[in-house]
Amino acid sequence: MATANDDPDLGEGPSNDSEILLDDSDSGSVLSDDSVLPEYESDDKHKDPAKTLYDACARNDPTSLRRIMERGVTKEEAMELDINGRSGVMLAVSKGFIDIVTLLHTCPLIDINHQDNDGNTALMIAAQAGFITILNYILNYYSGVDTEIRDPRGFTALIKAGLQGREECVSALLLHGADMNAMDLVQGRSLKDWVLRTGRFETMNRLRRLQARPIAEQFCESYIPEWPELKQLVVKAAATKTASQKLRQRLKDSLSFNFPQDPQDNGVMDHMVRMTTGIHSPMIATGCRPLCPTSPPEIGKRRFAVPELLEKHSSKELEESTVSHSNGSITSASPTVASATSVSLTSCCQESERRESMPSGGMGGFIPRSMAHRNSIFPSGCIPKIEVTKSGEPTPKKEKKKKRQKGYLEPPVWKYKEAKEEKKREKKQKEKEKEQEKKNKGSKRSSS
Repeated sequence: MATANDDPDLGEGPSNDSEILLDDSDSGSVLSDDSVLPEYESDDKHKDPAKTLYDACARNDPTSLRRIMERGVTKEEAMELDINGRSGVMLAVSKGFIDIVTLLHTCPLIDINHQDNDGNTALMIAAQAGFITILNYILNYYSGVDTEIRDPRGFTALIKAGLQGREECVSALLLHGADMNAMDLVQGRSLKDWVLRTGRFETMNRLRRLQARPIAEQFCESYIPEWPELKQLVVKAAATKTASQKLRQRLKDSLSFNFPQDPQDNGVMDHMVRMTTGIHSPMIATGCRPLCPTSPPEIGKRRFAVPELLEKHSSKELEESTVSHSNGSITSASPTVASATSVSLTSCCQESERRESMPSGGMGGFIPRSMAHRNSIFPSGCIPKIEVTKSGEPTPKKEKKKKRQKGYLEPPVWKYKEAKEEKKREKKQKEKEKEQEKKNKGSKRSSS
């Protein structure tokens, strides 16, 4: 039986020597096993509203946080640290408070690259814990996020995500421009070395798939939603088979066992995912609008956050043009045939209504709908108009079963079924008699 040692691509697998101990692998909890930070959380319930920004973050109180931010905060209040050197946003990230993280991005005094006493940043904490929603929000809506900050051992957020086997976080960091070849300062190992050494083979498989397809082509204007292998498969299926091929196929179908298998690369499932998640897909075109349709995500390419794009260009320029993430330059976009179809899908109301319904200026218009706080009773935004039309054709009636002829056998009727049907008929008869009595009483009262 083949092992990991026989496969040169998989490497040696988990190490048993003394170079890597459990405390040195950074593969435990969110705070990591080598953390010596004390636990300071209290169990008492807070009845009074939070008075500081840090308290609102620690209590997961978005209402108090919004009120404090509207009142105004100073740099010291925004970056208040606890005994572990963590700010409010870092504490919210470590506990998975999504509402707090989405509110704090509007505060320009928040230092998202601040490191605590262990050298961890908010991005490292989210990547190590596997909070993919928070990680994507930090990358896309916090300006100036540095993915190459290192802790005292030289671990970056990407290496920490790989050590914990967080596949989604690894993919998000790579597509945001994180350096895959970065090495730690202690042992000089890169992401792949640590992934193989800790036995995260699923993460290694994800890295290979990303390297095989480094560009997310479905997020580009030039993507054509066609499966190139479809024609070959249709021709192969429609070709005439010989008697020996038919016999072989029958034997294969009857003797083979169907076990669950992963989807094939570039197969039907891959094509369906790319087609349904493309920027011209109806599910995507009606829910969001890409800022950079000519610059899809790519491994190793630095991507700008929404605030950084808004600082360089106005909202109107971003709506009418496209941005290249490689250098931040803006070019005028000429609408293509595909873009015209996507516009027609979203044109559920007049242009004036759409402009009034969109959030006024700033970055609020680019926040995902799942993150936005909406009023379900009086919703704002472009509400699609749904027209219901009645079909002209009558509803087809079910055909009655034809009675069998006397010459054929009929299934037997069981006694318990006959008794059951008889009870149903008696019950219906009693209900009809009661309704008739009520009608008679009502007619007598009206006549009197």
